[in-house]
Amino acid sequence: MTTIGPHSYDEFLDIVRDFHGSVAPGIVAGGFMIDLALENLPEGELFDAISETQSCLPDAIQLLTPCTIGNGWLRIINIGRYAITLFEKYTGAGVRVSLDLHQLDGWSEVKAWYMKLRPKHQQDTELLLAQFREAGPEIYTVEHVHVNPQLLGKQKKGRIVLCPLCGEPFRSDREGACAFCLGDKKYLVSDDHTPGIQEAMPALKRVPVDEAVGRVLMHDMTRIIPGREKGPAFRRHDIVTSSDIAILKQMGKGHVFVDDGEISDEEWIHEDDVAPALATVMAGEGVAFDERPVEGKITFRAAITGLFTVDRLLLERFNMLPGVMCASRCSYSTVQEGEHLAATRAIPLYLAVQDFRRATALLGGGPLFHVLPLQRARVGILVTGTEVAQGLVEDTFTPIITKKIGAFHSEVIKRVVVPDVREAVSEGVKKLIDAGSNLIVATGGLSVDPDDVTIDGLLDAGLTDFLHGAPILSGAMTLLGRIADIRVIGVPAGALFFETTSFDLLLPRVLANIDITRKDLARMAHGGYCLNCKVCTFPCCPFGK
Repeated sequence: MTTIGPHSYDEFLDIVRDFHGSVAPGIVAGGFMIDLALENLPEGELFDAISETQSCLPDAIQLLTPCTIGNGWLRIINIGRYAITLFEKYTGAGVRVSLDLHQLDGWSEVKAWYMKLRPKHQQDTELLLAQFREAGPEIYTVEHVHVNPQLLGKQKKGRIVLCPLCGEPFRSDREGACAFCLGDKKYLVSDDHTPGIQEAMPALKRVPVDEAVGRVLMHDMTRIIPGREKGPAFRRHDIVTSSDIAILKQMGKGHVFVDDGEISDEEWIHEDDVAPALATVMAGEGVAFDERPVEGKITFRAAITGLFTVDRLLLERFNMLPGVMCASRCSYSTVQEGEHLAATRAIPLYLAVQDFRRATALLGGGPLFHVLPLQRARVGILVTGTEVAQGLVEDTFTPIITKKIGAFHSEVIKRVVVPDVREAVSEGVKKLIDAGSNLIVATGGLSVDPDDVTIDGLLDAGLTDFLHGAPILSGAMTLLGRIADIRVIGVPAGALFFETTSFDLLLPRVLANIDITRKDLARMAHGGYCLNCKVCTFPCCPFGK
């Protein structure tokens, strides 16, 4: 007799019907999959479950195991594949079971259902369920697997935070508003406000220019003289005089907005009050700004010379909100003290309080911008190459690296030239470390030639956490890593020919003590193709942007 868990096949169909509302074929298949997984797990183990689809299989897991979404033992990683994994909670050792397409040639209705070859209303449900019964466990594949250690143990749910907009508590690992109020997960429609759409402006007092003498201006007014000037000819709270009338008319102003103090500050916030409030939470260490807006805008500048970094995801989310904007230079740009970095402002003259609160709540999790100081490194250069060590070829690598290092006020304290011999590379690294280097730049020997042993020698010298290869041209064979607390950069031979390479993009990040991950390198692929212009204008070009 065919069984699923402790139930007969027909009993399980009834349980599925009661739980799901109908006899879902996916849950029936999931029942067989769970049986197979449990048969291949050691008895008595405490296990968690992963479903690779959000359709049906999570129901089967919750019906037949202690794992549920509510208790956190069931996780849905929605890859879209019809597979489950049951695994030991603490070691990650487990069993993955999937429906095997290659085993379905003899089961036409199962295959048609699985591959969606026919619309649902054309499926023969009775035949489909009969084929599932008859096929039993034969149409599934069982694999022994290990789950990523990051998924083991109890899931962190975050602490309870009070949303400043709706007033309801929610779980989060950072301050700010809940996702619903920020518009990220807005499943209810409100009659009074739709996220992404600016509230209607308050009623503004508009008077003809000729009648404006003695009145208080409501905002900065810009005068533009093409090719010569753009700036505020009048500032907010200026009182119009008779001599101003001609200037206003020259600026093309037939009317002006005047401030009679009638707009409620409980409902609306003036652009000059919005911008400083936003800037205060946007600016991190190394970033400064003048508190008085100009033309409703606050401009950020570098308080120190260093590397400008941007929380790009947060910046994108901020610019999805209604009524506000912020534009910045590219993240990871090197900047000098006093240089402009970014600017923010409100779009309308008056921003609705609700929109202002939403914007500041989003920014509550941390600053948007930082300028990180660049350390003055003591650099050791390891030049690899038997032809150089034997004096057959001049070392042209060291002058290139020395010049680029010097541009960041770092110094080369020692150079070691070694042949393409693994042991020599390792010994050369140790000499650089003994000399006091806190950054080692290894040149050449990073490609696929049989004489390229630089990586092996670095590993012998203690290289860890290393990444080899980057989606950047020139510089695809770049290497990054550490020897204890000493950073290591491997520069491929292409740097001898190309004026600008991956080294120019990565060196500032290393000097700013930024940990560079594989994901960081992957993101650099967009903009990582150098055009190798006849006259190089880097960094004033698209490379690395």
